[in-house]
This record gives sequence, structure tokens and C-alpha cells, in this order.
Amino acid sequence: MKRFKSIKSHSILPGFGLSLGFTMMYLGLLVLLPLSMVFIHTTSMGWDSFWQTVTDPRVVASYRLSFGAAFVAACINAIFGLLVAWVLVRYNFKGKRIIDGLVDLPFALPTAVAGISLTALYASTGWVGQYLDILGIRVAFTPLGVIVALTFIGLPFVVRMVQPVLQSIDKELEEASASLGANRLHTFTKVIIPIVLPALLTGFALAFARALGEYGSVVFISGNIPMSTEITPLLIMTKLEQFDYTGATALAAVMLVVSFVMLLIINILQWWTQRRQLS
Repeated sequence: MKRFKSIKSHSILPGFGLSLGFTMMYLGLLVLLPLSMVFIHTTSMGWDSFWQTVTDPRVVASYRLSFGAAFVAACINAIFGLLVAWVLVRYNFKGKRIIDGLVDLPFALPTAVAGISLTALYASTGWVGQYLDILGIRVAFTPLGVIVALTFIGLPFVVRMVQPVLQSIDKELEEASASLGANRLHTFTKVIIPIVLPALLTGFALAFARALGEYGSVVFISGNIPMSTEITPLLIMTKLEQFDYTGATALAAVMLVVSFVMLLIINILQWWTQRRQLS
């Protein structure tokens, strides 16, 4: 009888084996197989050729810009995404639904349109760029412009991850904290932030990953200046246009490995924060 119950307890969801099989097949065909082909195609070039390709000074400069700008943009989105989600959840005001809908605009807007719009806005003759230029601040065709573009496309990830968590927080927790003598800052940092932190880290990871692969919005505002504003996806596209497929897959392999390691670290931090909350 106990054996029968244990078997039944593992069969709560009908069709688990079949659905798991379709899931693995789907992920294998659309995710694992295409990614593995990158590494398989890269092995066709010798180690010396591979190392020379991925350590070229121009390529290294693109690594530095791609990962650095993506990290900075994700940090900015983590801060302001939390602020936007807080305002949308905790306050009622006219135009709230419009602002809530505008958050998803980068999802629907084609990246090329976003790049052209940002370039026109922040160029030296643009509505905003002409005033920044007086202050000696250049955005378009600089690394700062890359950060602006990546921040634009990554904001919705943080807001949409944090917003449901804030909505689920019971206000009685804040009232209890206040009744125990905690001020607003202490309540926010000691009560709200620990609950929101796993979702915030997830939003950060998604914004970071999205920024690493961004191409359309960046190529317009960056200016694609070698050793200065070139991103790695642009160099990959350049090698593909030159029919250098092995060189393109070599750069893609490096991006995949580094991205996987960084996302793994972020997921470990997220798991650690969730475990700390439960303990």
C-alpha cells in the first residue's frame, strides 16, 4: 500500500513523461542543437587561428564595450526599474495605465526604429543632444550612446519582474515594521528589499542578457568606430558578410561562454538570496 501511494504521489500531473519528452525535444532542436553547432563549427579552425581571432585588439575592444555597457545598463535598469515598478504599484494617479503601457514599448518597437530615434534625439543637432553638447557631453557615436540604447531596451525586463512581487507584498508587513519603531528607510531596506531581491536579480540577468545580444538599436547610435564604439555582435555580422564563418562562430563561442558564466553567477546569487530568506 505504501509503495502504491508513493507511485501515485509522483503521478499527480497526468502525461508527465510525454510532456517532458516533448519539452526536451523542443529545447534540444531550438536551443541546444543550434548552440552546439557554433562550437562544432569553431573546432574546424586550429587553436592558433582561433586564439589569434578572439584576441585581436579590435575584438578585445569590442568585448570590453559589449560586456561593460551591458553591465552598466543592467545596473541602471535595476535601480530605475525598481523605482518605476514601485510607483506603478504603490500610487494611483492620472495616466497610470498609459505609463504602464509605455513600459512595454521597447518590446514592441523594432530595434532599428529605436536606434534611429535615439540617434536623432541625442545627436549634436537633436532635441536633447544640442543642449548636452553645450555642456560638453556627447551621447551619439560614443560609448555613452551604447549604454543609453541598451538601457532603453532592457528596462521592461526589470519592471515586469519586480512589479508582481511588489503587488504581492502585504502592507501589514510595513505597518508591523513601523509599529516596532523602524523608520521608512529601515523598513524599505530590511523588509521590502529582501523580498524583492530575487526578482530584481532575475530582471537584472534578463536585461543583461538582452543587452549582450542587442544589435539593431546600437549600430545606429554607436557610429561603429573601430576600437571605440564597435560591439561584438557587429564584428560577428561583419565577418559573416565577409564569408568568414569560422571567425564569426569563434567570436560567438566566446560570447556564449562568457555570457553563460556570468548568468550562472547571477543565478547562484539569486538562489542564495532565496535560500537565505527561507532560512
